[in-house]
Amino acid sequence: MRKKLALLLGLCMALSLAICLPALAEEAAAADPSQGMALKIIMLVAFFAVMVGIGLYCRRNATDVNGFVLGGRSVGPWLTAFAYGTSYFSAVIFVGYAGQFGWRFGIASTWIGLGNAMIGSLMAWVILGRRTRIMTQHLGSATMPDFFEKRFGSPAMKVIASVIIFIFLIPYTASLYNGLSRLFEMAFGIPYLWCVLVMSVLTGIYVIAGGYMATAINDFIQGIIMIVGIIAVIVTVLGQHDGLMGSMAELAVESDTAIANGTTPGIFASFLGPDPMFLLGVVVLTSLGTWGLPQMVGKFYAIKSEGDIHKGTIISTVFAVIVAGGCYFLGGFGRLSDAVTEITQAGPPAGGYDNIIPNMLSNLGPLLIGVVMILVLSASMSTLSSLVLTSSSTVTLDLLKGRVIKQMDEKKQLLIMRALIVVFIAISAAIAIVQVNSPVAFIAQAMGVSWGAMAGAFLAPFLYGLYWKRTSRTACYVSFFFSSIFMTLAMLINLKVMDNFLGDLNNPIYAGAFCMLFGLVIVPLVSLVTPKPDRKLVENVFSCYEKKVMVRQTEALGDEKA
Repeated sequence: MRKKLALLLGLCMALSLAICLPALAEEAAAADPSQGMALKIIMLVAFFAVMVGIGLYCRRNATDVNGFVLGGRSVGPWLTAFAYGTSYFSAVIFVGYAGQFGWRFGIASTWIGLGNAMIGSLMAWVILGRRTRIMTQHLGSATMPDFFEKRFGSPAMKVIASVIIFIFLIPYTASLYNGLSRLFEMAFGIPYLWCVLVMSVLTGIYVIAGGYMATAINDFIQGIIMIVGIIAVIVTVLGQHDGLMGSMAELAVESDTAIANGTTPGIFASFLGPDPMFLLGVVVLTSLGTWGLPQMVGKFYAIKSEGDIHKGTIISTVFAVIVAGGCYFLGGFGRLSDAVTEITQAGPPAGGYDNIIPNMLSNLGPLLIGVVMILVLSASMSTLSSLVLTSSSTVTLDLLKGRVIKQMDEKKQLLIMRALIVVFIAISAAIAIVQVNSPVAFIAQAMGVSWGAMAGAFLAPFLYGLYWKRTSRTACYVSFFFSSIFMTLAMLINLKVMDNFLGDLNNPIYAGAFCMLFGLVIVPLVSLVTPKPDRKLVENVFSCYEKKVMVRQTEALGDEKA
């Protein structure tokens, strides 16, 4: 009953927004500034009230570790699919990636969103979803490090994976604060520092109040808002330039004047843009990376049944096409913004890549700016909740329990997880405050380091661990250490701490994509030249796939002779 009420509330909020938006947009644009500010504040207060209210109301479902971290492994397809999608796409995508890569590739940046949908959502669900759900339940693992320990019989692997997750999730979370705060600064004129602090407090309250089930229900509501919001913003922005065809024509003209050497007229309105290879690297990083990110793979742990996986696959893919495809499509027109006028000699706008999307939206009416705020908040709050839950549960269950703290009952585990959420948020907020004054690290680069390190370290060991009995412990260690060290070196080079000896691979985007692909090659090679895993352990792990179950005739053909 509680779930149905929350879902109905989300649908009502989104439908009300969709119905009222066309009629109110023109009026809001001409409204008195003070009234516009009041409208935006009312929308934000209502949003936070609903989110926090659901978190508090569902807190009773998070009284034990299984309920707090996995929702009791009983989450349906709609909630799981939307939780996957909203954790995938956040302010990093909408502000950082859409702004930077829309500027660099033009309309061709839409390929990134489509790659996210096909590779990061559809293929991830098809290849990982079912086997992850079955094996993790069989092993009794609630986190990715716990999976590695039980799958490969190595407690040390659990510790190393936990450290990698805790360290490299922090830049990702900091980049979320960065993107959110830039939009808040644009919409309300509040200094960046205060934006970060306010968002830190609100995020802490939201996440600590509820466990996985509460965030999953909130994710569904937030996902509906994201779909309606991104469509409304695209229609409005294109309408300012005489629709789609008028916008494309202006972008083609802008291409001719933006490129200093004058090559390839109309390049930013072209099919593949000015740099197809770099575009491919971004697609690989942002799409294939989800296969190895603990906060994404963890969604498969909690799904309820076989049928829910099939439904969730379709829902998640459609969601990604609309949201990711829409974000990058919108970013492709960043060069048309009247607020983006100055371009540095290096190519980016004078205000930096992260100001492109806020500048594009700055001249919208108060209502639409409020919609954008709710859209980005919806995306980022869900991602933040997923990140901090992943980090706190990993450190508590995989590092502290049984090692640092020998005796840890359910109540103490929940207390420590909630305390670590506060610590994790505080560290990330501090990095976001320091990073904003750096001329080097943009949002996209911070996320690239985080995704590259974790997905590069975990993707191949996790994928091969689900499918291939021959995968060795040593091969997993090689993948762990190589990606972590390589991405750390790339980050230090970008921060000017070290000289560049990696060539083009010092770019976090190229480096992250390289680490993922390297892992897919090196893990099977090392596995073949190292000792075979313990046969008894492997047979026990894979026995979960041998269990026979009864299914309906519609799901499998019978063996009766005609």
